[in-house]
Amino acid sequence: MARRSITRREFLSRSGVTLAVPAFVPSSALGKNGSVPPSEKIVLGAIGIGPRGSYVLSRMLDEPDVRFVAVCDVQASRRQAVQAMAREKYGSDDCAAYIDMHELLAREDIDAVLIATGDHWHALASIIAAKAGKDVYSEKPCGITIADCQALADTMNRYGRVFQAGTQRRSISNFQFAVHLARSGKLGRIHTLHASIYKLRVLYDWLPAESEPPKEIVDWDRWLGPAPWRPYNKSYVQGGWRGHFDFDSGATLLDWGAHTVDLCQWANDADETMPVTYEPDGDTIHAQYANGVKLEMRLGGFSGEGQWLGLGTCPVRFEGDEGWVETGDNGDIAVHPASLQSERKAFVLNGIDPAGHTRDFFDCMKSRAMTAAGPDVMRHSHIACHAAAIAWQLKRSVKFDPVREEFIGDDEANHMRCRAMRAPWRI
Repeated sequence: MARRSITRREFLSRSGVTLAVPAFVPSSALGKNGSVPPSEKIVLGAIGIGPRGSYVLSRMLDEPDVRFVAVCDVQASRRQAVQAMAREKYGSDDCAAYIDMHELLAREDIDAVLIATGDHWHALASIIAAKAGKDVYSEKPCGITIADCQALADTMNRYGRVFQAGTQRRSISNFQFAVHLARSGKLGRIHTLHASIYKLRVLYDWLPAESEPPKEIVDWDRWLGPAPWRPYNKSYVQGGWRGHFDFDSGATLLDWGAHTVDLCQWANDADETMPVTYEPDGDTIHAQYANGVKLEMRLGGFSGEGQWLGLGTCPVRFEGDEGWVETGDNGDIAVHPASLQSERKAFVLNGIDPAGHTRDFFDCMKSRAMTAAGPDVMRHSHIACHAAAIAWQLKRSVKFDPVREEFIGDDEANHMRCRAMRAPWRI
């Protein structure tokens, strides 16, 4: 999607010069027969594309107004796999491959990037991309600290970039319907929200050192990026980094919480705030908003009602004085009173399918409107998750000021809002 500037035709017209009209213009150049004119295409690059990133990218490649031209990854196998995807899609070898993201971001033809690196790179890569003039779709968690999320949102707003957090359940119909019931008053006054979270854990150990491969195979230094140095182990680059404090975010709470807490925020009309108290109870965190609404974060069941109803991964439940609704990734909805089922429509996507979310991103790139999961939505829901994770790690209750975005009278907790970055990387 070309940046807007005066065209040659406009220049000559204003200069009083007449242009000859060609006898034939290809229909593809005019956007006929379902094709999209080259000038209307969004030119896309991708940074750090593993299994999840490949799935998201595959859905982006389905869009007729998107042209994917470049991948950057520190692992040769992943660069080659993405190039093969592009070759199969376009029938050409035009997809360039880079090890250094700055080379990809220096390309003036690229309008946007998909960022699907490991968690510890999301915020910094997104910020670098925004400063390079690119719109950004970032996989979640978008930042591994409160400070990362603040800096990321501030940067997107300052540079006027379109940003979409990869919390795709905001764009999936069964979750949208559940939120609609909560916000429309059909459940009565909402008093309790339930968000499923992943099994909480945090690891501070290092895996055994292994021989570091050549940089063209795996650039270990770039893979580490802003994270503290540690010796190479192939398990890290194959996905084994999860749970390790240096690479993960919020004791894995944000693996699911970035989705489910986000949906609870939305249902509570709290996209511009977050809970003010967080109390850990084993692997459960009890939180409460200033308006009195409770937020329960746990892997298992919910207070007083037994277990989740088996509606798939990442379930959420919203309870009001007059009813409740629960839904999850399989698309089914349980609701009380049962009469509310009559309002639901047919749903075709499951919770992990990003197609509607990526389409929203591309549409907003063209309109410059706010996306479904824009920088400020991400900021508040992610910070809520981080605050909960900090309470769990400290094994005690904490109080949080949602305006100042800091813990109240708690130096220990406030110290955990940020982490040092390994030189030369910095935000």
